[in-house]
Amino acid sequence: MKGIHPLAGVVVFVLVAYATRAAAGSDFPLAGNYTQNVPCKGDGSDPDEVRVKISAREIDSKAGVCNFVDSKLEGRNLHAHVECHFPAGPLMGDVTFTMQPDNTVKFIDRDQNYRAVLYRCPK
Repeated sequence: MKGIHPLAGVVVFVLVAYATRAAAGSDFPLAGNYTQNVPCKGDGSDPDEVRVKISAREIDSKAGVCNFVDSKLEGRNLHAHVECHFPAGPLMGDVTFTMQPDNTVKFIDRDQNYRAVLYRCPK
């Protein structure tokens, strides 16, 4: 296996796990609780303003709820088309989540107007 990047195994594992879970319809590679732009303490003391919950169907944060219309996994990137419901009104857009080796997820919208780092909370 010389010449193969050490992350290749992780990427293959994520792809296989995602394909298996998607077929079962029971899980999503990003499903979990996160904090936005600050490490998660995971002890219940994280402020509501930074909490983010991701499921196979939606992203729920203090700003509002965004439903996944569709998504596509490409390597470490999950590209998604979302429909968001904010107090100011609905918004549709495209976002990309990039899974990092340190268990964080980089988030950016298509127009690069908003970037964040999501820190996975302990279970």
